[in-house]
Order: sequence, then C-alpha cells, then structure tokens
Amino acid sequence: MTKTMTDWRHRAACRDTDPELFFPISVVGPGARQATEAKEVCARCPVRAQCLRYALDNALDHGIFGGTTEAERRELTRTRRAREAA
Repeated sequence: MTKTMTDWRHRAACRDTDPELFFPISVVGPGARQATEAKEVCARCPVRAQCLRYALDNALDHGIFGGTTEAERRELTRTRRAREAA
C-alpha cells in the first residue's frame, strides 16, 4: 500500500467539504454557527483522534481540527503540560 492510501486524511469526513468551513473568522455570531457546523462534521469522522493529534503535535493555532477550536486545543495543551510537570 502506498503512503497516500494509508494517510489518515484520506479517510476524514471533511475531505469533500469546503475547507473554509473549518476556519471561522470569529467565535461569535455567524462564526460560532460555522464552528458548530464544522464540529458536526468532525463528530462523525472516523479519524477525529488522528486529526486532533496532528493539530496538537504541530501547534496549529487556527481552525477546527479534531472537533476542537483553537482555544480548546490551547486548553488541552495547558492541561497536558501541567500533568507532565506534576
């Protein structure tokens, strides 16, 4: 099997969705609705965990990845660092 066929992104629920959906311009009003819609796509994704891991490992600061917003990923990172330091 080639790398392309084994890449988790090829199984992502969002692969045929407009990428703009996953990059809302705000966290209020229409942006909040857009983020909710993006998270609904993530909720049914078979590779959601891999997507979230990719975003965390690469410190992606914009967009919805693995069903999380930038703020949610920052909180996950803070929590993980605090646990590692304890």
